[in-house]
Amino acid sequence: MKTLREMLGEARQVVREEGPAELKARLDTGEPLVLIDVRDPDEYRDGYIESAINISRGFLEFRIGSAATDPNLPIVLYCQTGLRSVLAAKALKDLGYTNVTNLAGGYQKWAQSGLPIVKDSPLTTDQIQRYSRHFLLGQIGEKGQRKLLRSKVLLIGAGGLGSPTALYLAAAGVGTLGVMDGDRVDITNLQRQILHKTSDIGRPKVESATEMIRALNPDVTVVPYPVRLTVDNIEEIIRDYDLIVDGSDNFETRYLVNDACYLQGKTNVHGSIFQFEGMATVFTPDKGPCYRCLYPTPPPPGLVPS
Repeated sequence: MKTLREMLGEARQVVREEGPAELKARLDTGEPLVLIDVRDPDEYRDGYIESAINISRGFLEFRIGSAATDPNLPIVLYCQTGLRSVLAAKALKDLGYTNVTNLAGGYQKWAQSGLPIVKDSPLTTDQIQRYSRHFLLGQIGEKGQRKLLRSKVLLIGAGGLGSPTALYLAAAGVGTLGVMDGDRVDITNLQRQILHKTSDIGRPKVESATEMIRALNPDVTVVPYPVRLTVDNIEEIIRDYDLIVDGSDNFETRYLVNDACYLQGKTNVHGSIFQFEGMATVFTPDKGPCYRCLYPTPPPPGLVPS
């Protein structure tokens, strides 16, 4: 009968291992791979790597087919310290999976290296009911909803574009929603800017927007910015957000947002509208052109109405 030491030695002869830094680099490049956490669910809930799928070691051979339909697809396994997962990796190799890697040192080494981890709080009964329709969607599910609750989105502009965007982001359960607008509510806004009410006329837009969002979904932390974006404040403001939504109504701000997002590697969701025509574009640094790439020079002042 083989000892554990012998089994580990045999596994390491056939399974490639990589450290946390190498895995992080692969994940950052967007390489298509399946990352599987083979720990038990209670260990997984205590903290895990963002993109990992949890399949306990005892169920791995039964469920691997649903996680990796192509036996040649790169698979990376990890457990707490890298021991269970290297044995699991050998088992997958024996099943015919050709590209299986073990995370050396496991989750423990990843966390000790200061790399990002996720630790979810238990969902409340109200949250389970509120987001129950999301749980039914394969593209979201409970894991996706938890990610939404951890996410941070900055919305620039609380007007015609920003109003419905803010309401839908809040309803979806985005955890932190920054709202930036330096204007006050005017009666001419009310036929389209649905964040604001008649009683809000004269108030700063971020105040009425904050009230409406909190009334819709108390899960959302709203961060109001009653200012205009400038070269001096934009880098600090956008730094902590995962996603920037640009619903501004002037070219100066659009180019400023584009440049800052590009420099900080932030995805910029841009929208613009004129009467009954609109456009929405997603600009992701290093994965396609930016706004300035498409429109190198803004139009002369006054040529295009806001």
